[in-house]
Order: sequence, then C-alpha cells, then structure tokens
Amino acid sequence: MASDASDALAVRQKVQQFLNAARAGNIDLLKNLAGQLDDGKDLAKTVAAIKDANKRGALHFAAREGKTEVCKYLLEELKLNVDERDDDGETALIHAARQGHTATAKYLIDHGANPAIASNLGATALHHSAGIGDIELLKYLLSRGIGADLESDAGTPLIWAAGHDQKDAVSILLEHHANPNAETDDGVTPLLSSVAAGSLTCIELLVQAGSNVNVSAGGATPLHIAADSGNPELINCLLKAGADPNVADEDGMKPIQVAALRGNRKAVEILFPLTSNVETVPTWSIDGILESVQSEYKNQQETRRASETSCHKDTALPEQNLPEVTPEAKNKAAEAKSRGDEAFRRKEYYMAVDAYTQAIDLDPTDATLLSNRSLCWIRLGQAERALADAKACRALKPDWPKACYREGAALRLLQKFDEAANAFYAGVKLDPENRELVNAFREAVEAGRKFHGTAKDDK
Repeated sequence: MASDASDALAVRQKVQQFLNAARAGNIDLLKNLAGQLDDGKDLAKTVAAIKDANKRGALHFAAREGKTEVCKYLLEELKLNVDERDDDGETALIHAARQGHTATAKYLIDHGANPAIASNLGATALHHSAGIGDIELLKYLLSRGIGADLESDAGTPLIWAAGHDQKDAVSILLEHHANPNAETDDGVTPLLSSVAAGSLTCIELLVQAGSNVNVSAGGATPLHIAADSGNPELINCLLKAGADPNVADEDGMKPIQVAALRGNRKAVEILFPLTSNVETVPTWSIDGILESVQSEYKNQQETRRASETSCHKDTALPEQNLPEVTPEAKNKAAEAKSRGDEAFRRKEYYMAVDAYTQAIDLDPTDATLLSNRSLCWIRLGQAERALADAKACRALKPDWPKACYREGAALRLLQKFDEAANAFYAGVKLDPENRELVNAFREAVEAGRKFHGTAKDDK
C-alpha cells in the first residue's frame, strides 16, 4: 500500500512538472516527461488527458504564456484538439488573446482555432483583443471574417474596447461597421461603458458614429454617470452632443442632483443653467441644490439605519445547530489555519485551500476559515466555490462586514453585478465608514453599467 501511494505521488509530481514545462516553454523537458508518463502506450492520448484541477492542459498553459513552439509540438506532432476548453470554457486561443500573445494567437487561428468560441463569461478572442488594445490581433481577426459585432453574454467587442479606454480599438471596430448602439441584456451600450471609464476620446468617437447620448441602463443616462464622476469635460461633451439634463433616473434624480449628492460643485455649476427646477429643492440655486440634496440623503440614511436596527432586534436570526468543538480540535484547526495563511502568503493557493479545508473540518464554527478559503477560490478564479464559502461564512456570522465583502467579490467575479452590489451594500450598512466596502459597492454599480468590474480584494 505504501508503495502504491508513493507511486501515485511520483506520477502527480511528474504531471505538475509536465504542465510547468509547457508553461515555461521547455520542449525537451516536456517531451521527456511525456514519454515517462506514457510509457510507450499512446503518447497523444496520454498528453491530451493530462490536466490540472481546472481542466487546463499543456496547450492552455503554453498559449497563456505565449510559448508558440510548444503549441506547434502539441498541435502538429501530437494532433491535440486546438479548441479544447477548460473548466472556465476557455480555449488556448482565448488564453493567448487575453494575455496579449499576438503571435501565438495568430498561430492557433492559422491551425484551426475557432475565434467565435466564447468562455463561460461570454468573452471571445475578439473581445479580449479589443479590451486590451491588441490592434494587430484585432485587425487579424477582423480580416478573417469575424464580425465586429460578435455578440456574447459580455456584450460586443466595442463595449469592451470603450469600457477600457482603447480608442484605437474603438476606431477600428467602428471602421468595420460595429454598431455604436449595441446593447447588452442589461441595456449597457458602448457609450455608457466609455463614460463610466472616463474616456473622453472614446465618447467623441462614439458620438460621431451616432451613439444615442440619452440611452439609459437601469434609468441612468451617460449624463448621470458623468455627473456622478464630476468630470467637467465629459459633461460638456455630452451636453454638446445633445444629452438631456432633465431626464430622471430610476430614483427620480436628475443629473444635477446626482452631482450634488457626490459634492461635485463644478458639475452642478455646469448643469444648473440647463436644468429645470426640481420641486423638492426649496431654494433653486447652486448652494441650495447642494445643501438640499445632501441633507435629504443624510436624513434618509439615518432613518434607514434606525429602521434596520429596530428590525434586527425584532427579527434576530435563530441560533444555528452547530457542533461543539473541543479545545484540542480548535488547537489543531489553528495549526492548519497557520499553514493555510503561510501558503497564501507564498501565493500557493491550492495548498492554502487544502489547509483551510482541514481547519474547517476540525472547527466548522469559525467563519474566518470560510472567509479565507473563499478568498483563495477567488484568487484561483473559482467563483462558484468562492460564493458557496462566502454564503456559509455569512450564515455563521451575519453581522460581519467582511463576510458581505467576500460574497460580493464572488458575485462580482460571476458578473452578477446587481447581486454583488446588494452584498457590498449590506456590508456598508454594517460598517458605513469602511471605505473598502463603500468603494466596492460603487464599483459594482458602475460595473453593472459596463462589461466588467474590477476590484481589489485584500487578504
């Protein structure tokens, strides 16, 4: 039995070395290890079966690191499937395109890779090349007959380019007749994405191409988003293009009120002469608008907090039926957590997950362990697992702001931006002074108006 375990460990080590060789572009080592793992059976079949926990094989890793020579060996000599997908639905081409490895991506396309395949998140190679501004690959894909309006759950490539301030990519896509008014299911357009990204050049290109400046997503128009940011150049550009300053969002607020709520005085000054009176503002002046809107918001927040405090007292959560944990088990859990923390610092996230899992098995009452493991899953891109741990963490410790943050981060990774915003907002209500939560909430709201949200998740 000991020998069998030792042999299994040796195989796992060789598998990891094989994938590392693909990642590093070491063909000689790759071939040597492939031969050892195959042992004269069926080399192509053996290599095709070698995957990591995310079902990524040698071709995925080679493409992600731009190791074209390794890709050539795997495709031309072993005849692997160029469109093999990993757990995230990503092909080798998507990995290469996202990392900006133009030569590798072009090689894969020339050898049969399908550029129209989208990942589970809805992104194709064209989306990634537009989003990172890889103009050479973008032009190459378009020259191969890929439509500029290639649609997916993540919107069109133009939305990606506009949302990342990639003005050259926006220009090229428009030259190829990309629709400047294409919408996602949530109503996000290229113009809304460019305004949220603060890209004046992209806004000007899109307006010139015929973008609707009064489109709205969730009731917010481009002018609302610009007023929220307080950027005078964006506001003036949109007004010049015909943006209506008197349109109210889903909360009944005009752009001038949004600007006042954020304390953006310059924006209020620009919008004031163009905005008709709002009945709820008693003194229609620049100072009067700023004072009225901020005072009303403060009163609403105080009323909400008082109501929630009362509600929490009246509807306390029932105690969970948790097992009793012995002092010995807690000590062992603490030791396992320490190993997990150390592995996390070394960025060895799978080892950290394993250690935290051991700790959770020993002490299932410690919400911190679930929070830490959730963060590891996020770093590994395993959003569903991260969400499951975050929800379990909140169930154990519903009044802990960090648990809300973890849930929001996982939902954001899943591109469920409305749910992510709700989770972050729940944390803000628990800790209104927590800037990390406040910023994450705002970013999630803005991301709902764009194609992608980014946020920083600190350990």
